[in-house]
Amino acid sequence: MSALPPDPAAAEPPPPELRRPHRWSFSLIWLVPLAAGIAGLVLTVRTYLEAGPTISIEFETAQGLEAGKTEVHYKEVVVGKVTRIRLSPDRSHVAVTVDLDKGAASLAVADSRFWVERPRVGLGGISGIDTLFSGAYIAVDVGTSAESEHHFSGLEKPPPVTHDMKGKRFVLHTRDVGSLAIGSPVYYRRMPVGRVVGSDLTADGRGVTIQVFVDAPYDRFVTANSRFWNASGVRLALNASGFKLDTQSLATVVAGGVAFGPSAQGEPGATARDGAEYELFADEAVAMAPLDGPSQLLRMRFAQSIRGLAPDAPVEFRGLNFGTVKSIALNFDAPRNEFYTEVVAEVFPERLGNALRSLREVEKSQHLSRGQMWGRLVQLGLRAQLRSGNLITGQLYISLDMLAHAESAPFDPKADPLDIPTAPGSIEQLQQQIQDIARKLDEVPFGEIGRNLRDTLHDAGALLRTLDTQLAPAAKAMFQQAEKSLYSLDANLASPDAPVQQDAHRTLEQLNQAAASLRALSDYLEQHPESLLRGKGAATEPAADSGRHTGAPAAGHAAEPPTP
Repeated sequence: MSALPPDPAAAEPPPPELRRPHRWSFSLIWLVPLAAGIAGLVLTVRTYLEAGPTISIEFETAQGLEAGKTEVHYKEVVVGKVTRIRLSPDRSHVAVTVDLDKGAASLAVADSRFWVERPRVGLGGISGIDTLFSGAYIAVDVGTSAESEHHFSGLEKPPPVTHDMKGKRFVLHTRDVGSLAIGSPVYYRRMPVGRVVGSDLTADGRGVTIQVFVDAPYDRFVTANSRFWNASGVRLALNASGFKLDTQSLATVVAGGVAFGPSAQGEPGATARDGAEYELFADEAVAMAPLDGPSQLLRMRFAQSIRGLAPDAPVEFRGLNFGTVKSIALNFDAPRNEFYTEVVAEVFPERLGNALRSLREVEKSQHLSRGQMWGRLVQLGLRAQLRSGNLITGQLYISLDMLAHAESAPFDPKADPLDIPTAPGSIEQLQQQIQDIARKLDEVPFGEIGRNLRDTLHDAGALLRTLDTQLAPAAKAMFQQAEKSLYSLDANLASPDAPVQQDAHRTLEQLNQAAASLRALSDYLEQHPESLLRGKGAATEPAADSGRHTGAPAAGHAAEPPTP
């Protein structure tokens, strides 16, 4: 069976039918990107609305910081996060970009301060221990300014005083900072009430200004008459009262400290204002000393060596601390061709107390100026002397005293400083006396004295030999004869059987009998005083038994006195 041939009409496909879709037709597949776009837009708007300001903080190093992880804390609350850390173009620091929360936008003000909180060991103790487990974070001290800011310079250490601390700052002026440092404690009656928060040199570089902060409510104890002193280290004192050790606390020994208290003179005064300035004294004794008042410069010229005298050495008036040495200079007197040392001292006349008031009364009564008053003291014998303050160290001080029989010296009451004449001190006088003694010793003829002494000793030796050979036997015989004489005297006088002892015993018995007869005679005369005129009456025989035992006369008859 043969196959049929294909039909040409059936093999051709029908022509295609073109249908154009509707121009505004909507497909459901577009709902997916549309929903994603709407969600992204909502998230973007929400993020923008909830995001806070972005700030930049500059630190010296990025130690402990990590982008996307390090947080910003304020009062232990997370208020932002580090988003970027980059190196500055000059490689001197790092710039840290921080995104703050919207609720923390008020932190970005001009006087806010930022620092990295890390573990630290300081004078106030150990801080930042929690960062050992949670990692470092950026802490913030919010300022009080109303001006917003987005660029800050970070602190390398936490500030000693934050804006939310209550209290007052005070400025102290001193010559040098000593052992004080930022964080050193401030004490009131040995109780810590504040800390040192800063220090800096003065504009002329001759002193130091120290800023301290006293916490509230203790800041009310700082008054107009308060005195501040350096309480650093340990003070030892050995005097007539014994040994004394004084220190505020162990912290002041290691890191120094400042103490303050009310002045011993006058009323405390009103509470000091914030930023008040005070002088920082070296110790409590100096701080509590009476006010010095105006000072007076004195100039003294010493011709002797001043080794041991240094600036700040004391100047005393009869043992009273009167001032200090300010400068020492060596000069040359051309007319006299000799060197001398010029010493300028600053003294405080107010320290003389009642004596100064008496001098002022003399000034008023005699219409004398201050210079003329000093001149009168010079005429009365006021002189300056160098004296030894310590024999071990050789330190010297200047003593002002009224010397008797002082030689007259010129004085100019208008000079500035006033020239005070000097006199040799105790050391120079001792040296002069030693020189005089040495000079007199040089005049003594020790050689001739030695020769004479040798001759004298030779003659004495010859004399002793003569005594030993000639006088010693005679002296021995004489001593033997004396011993025999003493034995004879002992036998004739001291022995109980000696004749002298027997005769003395009989003589004493006779004296006793004579004394008894005298007593009997006196008794008879006392009873019969008429017998001195009439004589003794006829004797009557006493009764046989009368007075036998008692020795009394018979009744009616007087006793006949014994014959003496």
